[in-house]
Amino acid sequence: MFMAARQSGYAREIAQTFDTDVTPVKNQLERMERDGMLVFERVGRTKVYQFNPRFAFVNEVKALGKKALSFLPQDLQQELLLNRRRPRRSGKPL
Repeated sequence: MFMAARQSGYAREIAQTFDTDVTPVKNQLERMERDGMLVFERVGRTKVYQFNPRFAFVNEVKALGKKALSFLPQDLQQELLLNRRRPRRSGKPL
């Protein structure tokens, strides 16, 4: 669901969003990468994962993730869809 909503993410970010430990999230991301569903790009020391465009069922997996996203509570949907990576500049109007 996270990847379907934001297109990319790293283990700590995903764990914080779902209020869980990093280790199981990291293990699942590594398993999905090993199976060819995800690929990662290093940004500094961080592995940023995204869907592998060469994966045979990438469109189906994205569609399933978006459908699952629609069943989440509205506040969690908004948190997942809001993709801000840095703080808003002070004094910037909304």
